[in-house]
Amino acid sequence: QVQLVESGGGLVQPGGSLRLSCAASGSIFRINAMGWYRQAPGKQRELVASITSGGSTAYADSVKGRFTISRDNAKNTMYLQMNSLKPEDTAVYYCNKIRDLYPYWGQGTQVTVSS
Repeated sequence: QVQLVESGGGLVQPGGSLRLSCAASGSIFRINAMGWYRQAPGKQRELVASITSGGSTAYADSVKGRFTISRDNAKNTMYLQMNSLKPEDTAVYYCNKIRDLYPYWGQGTQVTVSS
């Protein structure tokens, strides 16, 4: 029923910036806590940022101060502004709920930080 489509990734130099988008087919951001996850090759998927239906945000220590999560309920879209990117940020980035995650993940969007 609900589709999540990630976009905005790409190749960027260390210190650069990217803005990722997560577009939903329905108005899910108003009632669900949502998060951005990432998975690097050979590593488990990890939660890097979250936002509640009330707008409270939280970040993993590894990205705190560099990433900002936000949402636009009218556009059914969630964003992840990534600044001061580091090579260790290289991963496929996904969006999903924080609780009761949708079992089927989207295609994700590849972020590659390299000089």
